[in-house]
Amino acid sequence: MTTTVLQKKIASAETREPFAPAALLFLACALALAFPWLSGRVTIPWDAKAHFQPQFVFLAHALHSGQSPFWTPNVFAGMPQIADPQSLIFAPFFLLAAALVPEPSFVLEDAIVYAMLAMGGLALMAYFRDRGWSAAGALIAALAFAFGGSAAWRIQHTGQIMSLSWLPVTLWLFARALDRRSVAFGAAAGAVAAFMVLGRDQVAYLAVLMLAAYALYRVATDDAPIATAIAPLLAGAVVGAAIIAVPLAFTLELAANSNRPEIDLDGAYKGSLPPASFFTLLSANMFGTDGPLAAFWGPPVGEPDLFLARNMTDVYAGAIPLVAALAAFGRRFLADKEARFFTGAITFFALYGLGRYTPAFALFYHIPGVDLWRRPADATFLFGFAFALLAGYGFTLIERGAVKPRAAWLLGALAGLFALAFACAMGKEHLSQAIAPLIASMAFAAGAAALVLTAGAGRLRGLALLAAIAALGTLDLAVNNGPNESTALPPEQFDVLRTGTKDPIIAFLKEKLKEDVAPDRRDRVELAAIDFHWPNATLVHGLDHDLGYNPIRLKIFEDATGAGDHLALPEQREFSKLYPAYRSPLSDMLGLRYIATGVPIEQIDKRYKQGDVDELTQIGKVHIYENKSAFPRVMVATCAMHVNFARMIETGEWPEADYRETVLLEEPPICHTRKDLPPEAVRARIVSYGNTEVVVEAHAPPGGGWLVLNDVWHPWWFATLDGETAEVLRANVLFRAVAIPGGRHEVRFIFQPMKGLLRSVMYGNR
Repeated sequence: MTTTVLQKKIASAETREPFAPAALLFLACALALAFPWLSGRVTIPWDAKAHFQPQFVFLAHALHSGQSPFWTPNVFAGMPQIADPQSLIFAPFFLLAAALVPEPSFVLEDAIVYAMLAMGGLALMAYFRDRGWSAAGALIAALAFAFGGSAAWRIQHTGQIMSLSWLPVTLWLFARALDRRSVAFGAAAGAVAAFMVLGRDQVAYLAVLMLAAYALYRVATDDAPIATAIAPLLAGAVVGAAIIAVPLAFTLELAANSNRPEIDLDGAYKGSLPPASFFTLLSANMFGTDGPLAAFWGPPVGEPDLFLARNMTDVYAGAIPLVAALAAFGRRFLADKEARFFTGAITFFALYGLGRYTPAFALFYHIPGVDLWRRPADATFLFGFAFALLAGYGFTLIERGAVKPRAAWLLGALAGLFALAFACAMGKEHLSQAIAPLIASMAFAAGAAALVLTAGAGRLRGLALLAAIAALGTLDLAVNNGPNESTALPPEQFDVLRTGTKDPIIAFLKEKLKEDVAPDRRDRVELAAIDFHWPNATLVHGLDHDLGYNPIRLKIFEDATGAGDHLALPEQREFSKLYPAYRSPLSDMLGLRYIATGVPIEQIDKRYKQGDVDELTQIGKVHIYENKSAFPRVMVATCAMHVNFARMIETGEWPEADYRETVLLEEPPICHTRKDLPPEAVRARIVSYGNTEVVVEAHAPPGGGWLVLNDVWHPWWFATLDGETAEVLRANVLFRAVAIPGGRHEVRFIFQPMKGLLRSVMYGNR
């Protein structure tokens, strides 16, 4: 398509189509649908609060205290935030909000999420406008995209929602770049695509695959010479690569040294989408997704070896999109090349999401990058995007008379689909539970069919049609995809994640830590089996947790400690051979002083013996224990013992030694006497302790020794000794040490990720 023809087409569409009123109506509908969250009556729960809200608060606290957010000491004995895709450091809207607001609220987090979905909806409408499709179809697509399918039911997966929200913006700019052969729009598309890729999740990955395929498809099918597409595509690639190169390199390096560098095919199969999930296109709640968990009977219930939450299987996007797609699909529907592409895309995403249920995913698994992700069902995000776009396009054809929907066929098709749904419920002996939501869905489908048929007959047009779509669509999505246990819970339930919380457990721990303050101490805590949202509360309160909640953990830490991605339940608190129980050299080295558990500790630690730790108090259901043998954060050792760390992790055997005086190294053994020396001759104190810089004053005996910092070892940490570069040794399997000569010295540990990344690339992690 030439630029002149395209501009005439756009100008013609602008005069015919009320896109401005449609956009305003969409924003009004979006505000109404998001209002329960924006009002503070409910908040987005689960991962949004358990994981992303603490990350958001940590980011804000770091920025407003003048510290770097690139490393946190508050979970897993230390984590490289700059490499973690879920740290929000590279999420522009969250980063801006964190820079402006010292104490981010629940409402602010939720508002950013919904604002990003609204941004995506508006961009999708702009794409429709550029294609010359109808404003009514654009409104249907925008509502289905932003408040349907996984965008609604998986709203708590903040990172994936952000990636999804950037997709329509990228597509709109990318299509413009190819339509106009514009370098400027190509560069803009590359920049926005980079923001999407910075999410570094499977949604972003699949979106990139789709956009790459779209580029090839457009170049192959456009009338313009292929050579004219090179400049805009190259501009997008250069700009995008410049933005993502370093953050992506950080993440790839983290992935290579994490607990999950790749997912095998059998592991990915465990995240497959059961085929019965597609019944939710017809009725959001026929399986009881929005009700009590005990009453839920849909997939993945009864499916062996699947690990999906119930909300992950719901793809309801509204009755109007479904009816429009059914009414319009056919030969004329596929006459448009954009529609052909996205029909192919939705087929791919459906097959990808089904995972083990078709042979297709085994082939898709060989696409480079697929083995990084654990859940094929994440393709439902992209399925929902393509479905929304195609439904809006289908309505455009109907509204303009290009497709004449036949009432008998349409009503018959809907009746057949509902008959299958009723048969499914009867076959599973859950008809009594399914009948009410199915009848409600039939009512919305009947209303949608009436609207589609009336619009197709030309009896409903212009602003009246937009108003009808907005009213029925908003009511439908509010009723069927509205607040429920998976997407909305009372904010009071998450009070512990507020900086000013009155929670008595946090207050007790803070008071005990204050009582035990000492120059060499920075004690850790553990919050186990209390509730889903507790493990990362330490990011909010500036406490140091030995564990936390994150699907990505440093491999060195997981291998040594057995740390899982969560510890909301007693069985999720895992141990290892090297760390078989709370009474262990490793718990002492971690400086694990206080342990708060939602059940008696012996229900978590099966090797627990009376007296291993002291129970201090019980607050509600939570028991709080003290490990009085916890080591200080900094120590000076005067003896070094040579060991093989990999062998220790494998066998779980600790050599006999006094670990207050001896450090384990993979270096030649040496020992300096401290006999007859006064205590002040061998000591260490923390001068300052920040996220990315720790300064320690150390005193060693005449022969020298090793300053041990009981923070997790990582190759991006560097050190200086009295201002001169010093090697950071891996000590005691998991921690950091610097060799020091006799006398008083200042040791400075500095987190330098760029320097560490370059060293890793050039020399490996050593």
